[in-house]
Amino acid sequence: MAKGKVDVLLGLQWGDEGKGKVVDVLTPNYDVVARFQGGPNAGHTLEFEGQKYVLRSIPSGIFQGGKVNIIGNGVVLAPDLFMDEAKDLEKSGHYLKDRLHISKKAHLIMPTHRLLDAALEAAKGKSKVGTTGKGIGPTYTDKISRNGLRVGDIFDGFEEKYAAHKARHIDMLNDLHYTDYDITEVEKKWMEGIAYLKQFHIVDSEHEMNRLLKEGKTILCEGAQGTMLDIDFGSYPFVTSSNTICAGACTGLGIGPNKIGHVYGIMKAYCTRVGAGPFPTELFDETGALIRQLGHEYGAVTGRERRCGWIDLVALRYSIMVNGVTELIMMKSDVLDGFDTIKACVAYKQNGVETPDFPYDIEKGIEPVYVELPGWKTDMTKFTSEEQFPKAFSDYIQFLEKQLDTPIRIISIGPDREQTIIRK
Repeated sequence: MAKGKVDVLLGLQWGDEGKGKVVDVLTPNYDVVARFQGGPNAGHTLEFEGQKYVLRSIPSGIFQGGKVNIIGNGVVLAPDLFMDEAKDLEKSGHYLKDRLHISKKAHLIMPTHRLLDAALEAAKGKSKVGTTGKGIGPTYTDKISRNGLRVGDIFDGFEEKYAAHKARHIDMLNDLHYTDYDITEVEKKWMEGIAYLKQFHIVDSEHEMNRLLKEGKTILCEGAQGTMLDIDFGSYPFVTSSNTICAGACTGLGIGPNKIGHVYGIMKAYCTRVGAGPFPTELFDETGALIRQLGHEYGAVTGRERRCGWIDLVALRYSIMVNGVTELIMMKSDVLDGFDTIKACVAYKQNGVETPDFPYDIEKGIEPVYVELPGWKTDMTKFTSEEQFPKAFSDYIQFLEKQLDTPIRIISIGPDREQTIIRK
């Protein structure tokens, strides 16, 4: 942690890398945790003291008492879902109103945004992107087209603004011939969420972030989804609607690029993806099914099966490059404990030509080039230090560090907070 800098934590694959647990592990070192993009399509899972929590919009530092948590302007917020999430946390003894701050400039996901999400996805037919249906894409679309409704609007002529936005959305739904819906109950709860939202600290988060930096506070910025889902640099069009990369922390929180310190990139020891889109190292055999079973690879929000495959070092090198990653964090190493052989994709073969670089299009004609490494065949879930690692696993770490030209600083060997090894 450098003085006057923020550190950034983000996923390097297609999301679901385990960001929630890592933020929770790292939070004791920081005064502030700030979320910079995404919405309730995120599902950051944390497990400790026998309890399991899934956070969608609330920063993962909320479990560390006394820490300030900020939902930045780059986030899109659904008031009803936020209310459910916050109340569930309060029931379990985690009170938020004294330490959760929300940006006035964060955009609101309206009930009609969810209808538009469903209508637009249905209109794509076989070309579906595989959205979570939470209204994320239409909300970001409204933001970019300068038609958005923001948190700050709830204090000034809100009912009139809401009605105008709703009317515009209904016209769009009619144009899409999507008319079979009733949002009466959803809208009622959504308005309850608006009233609930007013109980929190609604702030100019860009001013707050820079003030906290000037005061010498240490800040961790938390991203959602993963680099390969970035709207600009991901596997377009099968991506999310925001910038999931490190640059998104600047635009999603109002901090300058010169304020970025360490960039922590999180990856799994293998690779997963939810929904549609290309996945060069995907396994369709018993090995892929076994990884899914051992890794409990099901979406934290959607419950959908995650597609599983071997680690893709081509994509990881690309992610490290566009994010400026300084340190790597490897999750779910224990899932591979029982395998005789581990594979790693070190290059792609496209049209008969081998390349180590991530290409413009990975949807067609990509053949992964694998290196095989011996498995460690050891249950590592009870280990407490890297000195206990079997040689084959230590060799796997060294192989990855050489391939990725970046040190692996933290290794997770299980879902619990305690099953985390910080390397020297």
